[in-house]
Amino acid sequence: MTRTRRSFDASFKLQVVKMIKEQGLSVSQVCRDMELGETAVRRWLTQFDAEQAGQPGLGKPLTAEQQRIRQLEEENRRLRQDVEILKKAFGLLRPGTEVSQRLVRQLQQEAIPVRRVCRLLGISRSGYYDACQRSAREPAACALAVQVKAAFEASGATYGSRRLVIELAGKGMMIGRYRVRRLMREHGLRVCWKPKFVHTTDSKHNLPVAENVLDRQFEPGAPNQAWVSDITYIRTRTGWLYLAAVLDLYSRKIVGWAMAPTMPAALVCTALQMAIAQRQPVAGLIVHSDRGSQYASAEYQALLQRHGLVCSMSRKGNCWDNAVMERFFLNLKMERVWRRNYANQEEAMRDVADYIVGFYNTRRRHSKLGYQSPNAFERQTTGQVTIAVSGKT
Repeated sequence: MTRTRRSFDASFKLQVVKMIKEQGLSVSQVCRDMELGETAVRRWLTQFDAEQAGQPGLGKPLTAEQQRIRQLEEENRRLRQDVEILKKAFGLLRPGTEVSQRLVRQLQQEAIPVRRVCRLLGISRSGYYDACQRSAREPAACALAVQVKAAFEASGATYGSRRLVIELAGKGMMIGRYRVRRLMREHGLRVCWKPKFVHTTDSKHNLPVAENVLDRQFEPGAPNQAWVSDITYIRTRTGWLYLAAVLDLYSRKIVGWAMAPTMPAALVCTALQMAIAQRQPVAGLIVHSDRGSQYASAEYQALLQRHGLVCSMSRKGNCWDNAVMERFFLNLKMERVWRRNYANQEEAMRDVADYIVGFYNTRRRHSKLGYQSPNAFERQTTGQVTIAVSGKT
C-alpha cells in the first residue's frame, strides 16, 4: 500500500522544535507520539540551531566560538540528565541499605544504561549483578511485592489494583486483584489526590454558537471522525497556566495541545492546528467543544471552515456533553498536576507535556480501550483493518 508523503509548514516545524527544546521532551518521544520521522525532526533541530546562531543556512562550518558553545551546551545537557537520575535514585533509596535491584531495573526501563546508573550511585556493576542473582533466590512473595511496588512507582503512583493486575500480566506475572490489593495495603501504596477548582468557560457572550452535532456519540468507528476539545487550568506559584487540548474519541489519544498564561482564542487555535498538522483529517470531521468565547470566536470558526471541519458545541450548562474531555483533565490532575507544586509556568508546561507524550498517549492503560494505551490501541485496530481489507482483495 503506497504511503502518502506528509508535508509540514514552517509553523508546525517550529512548534515541534520548541516542544523538544523548551518542554524537555526527547526526540524519540515526540516522534513516536506524533508519528514523525526522527531524521526529519533532527534536521529541523539542526536548522533551528543554525538560524539561532546567525548562520544563513545548513552546511556552513561553525566557528571556534560556536563549536565551544555547542560543546558547553552538550556538557550542560549531560549534567541535567545526571541530576534527574540522582533525584529519582535518592527518592527510592532507604538510608542504611544498599541499592535495591528494583531501583536499577526501574531506571533501566527508562533507557538509562546500567553502567551510568552504577557510576552515579557509586556502586560496582558486578555488585549489582550479584544482587540480581541473590534476589532471584528470594521467596516468591518478596519478589512479587517488589514487582507490585515497581509497577506502582512506574505509573507515577496512579494505578489502582485493576490496572496493576493488567500491567503485571503484560510482564508475564499472573496475580489476582485481591492479592494485589493486600500487597498494596501492606506496603502503603495508596493513590491520593486533592482537587482545586477555577472557572474557565465564559459562555455569556453574543457570539454565534453551533448545534450539538456530536450528541454524546463518544464511540466513533475509526480515527479522525470525531474530536473533542476543552480548556483547563493548572496552578503554579507564579500564577495560573491554561491548557487547551484536542482528543480523538476513537482511541482517546491527545492529538493536539497548547499552553499559555492566558486563554485567548489563539490558545485553542494553536491546539487545533497541531492536531490538524499531525493527523491531516479529511473534511467532515466533527470537532466538539463547549460554548466558551474562545470556541465561538471568528478566528476559531475560520480555522474550522478552512479545513472543512464540522463545529459542534455542548448544550448550555451541560458538562456531560463533553464528558470524555472532562475525564482526561481529571486524570491529568489526579495522576500528575495535583501531585506537584510547580515553581513556575515553564516547569508546569514541561511536566504536562511529559505526561501527555511520555505517559498518557504511550503507556497509560485505558479501561475503555481494553487496558491498552491510546497508541497501542490505534496500532492494533488500524493493523486489523489493513489486514481485513487486504484479505478481501
